[in-house]
Amino acid sequence: MIVTTAGRTDKEMMQKAKQIAAELAVPYVPRQKMSVEAIQTQYVDDVIVVGKNRLEMYPFDRSPSFFFHPNSATFRVKRILRGESDPFLEATKLCAGMSLLDCTLGLAADSIVASTVVGGGGTIVGLEGNRYIAYLVEQGLRQWDSGIPAMNEAMRRIQVVFADHRTFLSSLPDRSFDVVYFDPMFEQAIVESDGIQGIKSFALYTELTEEVIREAKRVARKRVVLKDHWQSTRFYTFGFSVYVRKTAKFHFATIELANE
Repeated sequence: MIVTTAGRTDKEMMQKAKQIAAELAVPYVPRQKMSVEAIQTQYVDDVIVVGKNRLEMYPFDRSPSFFFHPNSATFRVKRILRGESDPFLEATKLCAGMSLLDCTLGLAADSIVASTVVGGGGTIVGLEGNRYIAYLVEQGLRQWDSGIPAMNEAMRRIQVVFADHRTFLSSLPDRSFDVVYFDPMFEQAIVESDGIQGIKSFALYTELTEEVIREAKRVARKRVVLKDHWQSTRFYTFGFSVYVRKTAKFHFATIELANE
């Protein structure tokens, strides 16, 4: 990974880029009017561009770039604040003061919704296995202004942890979180999911296993929740009960631990 600045730069931006490079322990390269593609070619690596208002990550393979944005969270939070329902909340059954471990944080859209509902008395921890995605998302959650005070506060409360969910789960005591949540990359692509196109080049495609689900059931107090493509075999492989939504491209499913 290489860190550089946007094309139109200044001393403040260069200092910020150097600081980010130091925090990530990767090289800082002065832009010097080079294009991002020229830097990628010269250093044969991915590039993080530090701009005035955001960080943007460009993969070496020329796939779409990635930067933090709340994706679907903004309109979902607006609906929740109006008292409307959300399929994720129907499955997780979150309420004020509860805790959720998001094992596949990604752009953190579901964690933002969860944090809005559990409030300041609750706990939301999001795990991200790619250190650069974890860094960009953590910075985004701290700085993004949604224009909705309650959503801004919810984003600031989320704890981002750079970790593989398999090792992190195994390190936790029994019954540490009310809900353990998985939203893995789908086995079948959904063409309409434009909001996550940029993250696909950097995302980890860690497959769920019987051992991971067993650890999730040990760590969760109330339920384990899975979001997946409506045709996914993982629902049935691991014994989840599916909330079937007619015409939906993905479903939520749970393992209720009170029934175990």
